[in-house]
Amino acid sequence: MKNILVVDDEQEIADIIELYLKNDEYNVLKCYTGKDALEVIESTKIDLAILDIMLPDIDGFEILKRIRKNYTFPVIMLTAKGDDVDKITGLTLGADDYIPKPFNMMEVVARVKAQLRRYTQYNDAPKEEEDIIDFGGLVLNRSSHECTYNEKELTLTPIEFDILWLLSENRGKVISSQELFEKVWKEKYYKSSNNTVMVHIRHLREKMSGPTGKSNFIKTVWGVGYKVEE
Repeated sequence: MKNILVVDDEQEIADIIELYLKNDEYNVLKCYTGKDALEVIESTKIDLAILDIMLPDIDGFEILKRIRKNYTFPVIMLTAKGDDVDKITGLTLGADDYIPKPFNMMEVVARVKAQLRRYTQYNDAPKEEEDIIDFGGLVLNRSSHECTYNEKELTLTPIEFDILWLLSENRGKVISSQELFEKVWKEKYYKSSNNTVMVHIRHLREKMSGPTGKSNFIKTVWGVGYKVEE
């Protein structure tokens, strides 16, 4: 049974999320403060977190930053409807998805399932030679979800890993934002989806610039898309 952490100071919202997820046989751990959430994360194996931004003590962004220092499990942020700044900030800090309030509970459950499928495939996949990409100082292991760049281990979210794998698998070829989004997020591409892709590419570049001080591994082909080269 998967452990889903729900963090929201509005008890009614946390309760309704718990009800729907339990109906799908998930084990739900509820927290109403950031402090309690961090204690649960350190003491319990979490498979996915649903994290509200506005909390009474520690805001959701700070919790997300602390999660991403040590964990790669998916995080879905709850944001105010239409607040693009919160969405972009969450994605930049390593969130895998966001859901605006008020939300449809069936959509919440569907997004939880989608993120868990993506995350689980890395842990359950058999180890085969084609599950490893090794070039240009980058080593990606799809079966263990491990990434090293110039001998430094990088902690990537499932979406970041998928983006880097897709670009590396097609190195030398330009991949459009639409193709990236539809293959990685597995959702229909809209004009606003380009911003989501850009944020994740920027975050990847920041992580990869650590070992070398350079952020040019992923190249932008203006008006076309992104590529990596040998």
